[in-house]
Amino acid sequence: MDIADIATSEYVAVDADQRLGKVRSIFERDNPKGIIVTEDGEYAGIITQKQLVQSHVEDNAKAQALTRSAPKVNRTDDVREVARVLVEGNSKLAPVFESDRLWGIVTEDAILEAVLENLDALDVEEIYTTDVVTVTEKTHIGQAINHFREHGISRLPVLDEDGYLSGMVTTYDIVEVVVRDMNKSTRGERAGDMDRILDIPVYDVMSSPVATTSYEESVREAVSRMLDNDYAGLVVTPEADDRMVAGIITKTDVLRALTFTEEDHMDVQITNINLLDTISREEIRQRIEEVADKYQQMQVQHAHVRFHEHKEKMRGTPLIQCQIRLRTNKGQAAGSGEGYGADSAFRVAIDKLERNVLELKGVLADEEYRGQLLRKLGEL
Repeated sequence: MDIADIATSEYVAVDADQRLGKVRSIFERDNPKGIIVTEDGEYAGIITQKQLVQSHVEDNAKAQALTRSAPKVNRTDDVREVARVLVEGNSKLAPVFESDRLWGIVTEDAILEAVLENLDALDVEEIYTTDVVTVTEKTHIGQAINHFREHGISRLPVLDEDGYLSGMVTTYDIVEVVVRDMNKSTRGERAGDMDRILDIPVYDVMSSPVATTSYEESVREAVSRMLDNDYAGLVVTPEADDRMVAGIITKTDVLRALTFTEEDHMDVQITNINLLDTISREEIRQRIEEVADKYQQMQVQHAHVRFHEHKEKMRGTPLIQCQIRLRTNKGQAAGSGEGYGADSAFRVAIDKLERNVLELKGVLADEEYRGQLLRKLGEL
């Protein structure tokens, strides 16, 4: 299927000179996946909701201050390749070009709707994310925003004082309360109002009850619920207790699954691939395969490597966080680390991954041993 079948020429666009206050109000009113920014009538880039929440740029600044590039695709590109481009570019939409001219956009929702009937082949358990960042009901909005920045995420499950799932707070929830309160204030009052907003507990802005799914549900059913209710993700809970947070499945997880291949070598997907400096995709793949090859019974079906840039720098080199997640026939394994430059961060993360894989292998071995003992006892 070509992307031309699902791309659209209808999109929200603003001029690079437009004030960010106006851009924020567009997100609140229309809830787009992103906004196309033009300059002198030509495509300049995009602005996403996540950028607005994570930025300290004031409302009176121009849109160009937050404009960033997005992965460009052609109308004839394959849907699977576009899914990969969106994931690796950490983007919810991509501008679609035809003969070097901006024709329209394609969003993650459009892709998921197009492939929905094919998602029955997967269960949530096969692709969900186990490493979940959570907050409590007393966590302040300012602290939640720091989590969004630090981990490059857009939603946080909220737990009550007993550690049970209580709600969900997203970047959209925060944008909504900020725009609403800022619209009530004059310019001179806004600095104080922003401080007050940052001190509000997430309990006051979170959504509740929380939309959940279980391990056994098909990905098609989960995605249908996301699309019908405009959810970006669902909390994964054990079948026996929907108050516990076992993981989360997002639209990005599903897009990533669409790119899985049946090639001879491991399929490795990299998010924010533009941050790679002295290390290549091939070197990353080879190093992960070396770890996997040490444990012959553990077959890696897919690897996801995510890089996230912090503002801190050393001699011009940014502090990078690297997260590695493996989907294997023995379950999921993960490792993360930080370093100055992508190469350094990856090396720390791969070392942590290897330790975690070894621990997982040990746990599985213990379970097998216990199973053998029980079978022998049953034969006595």
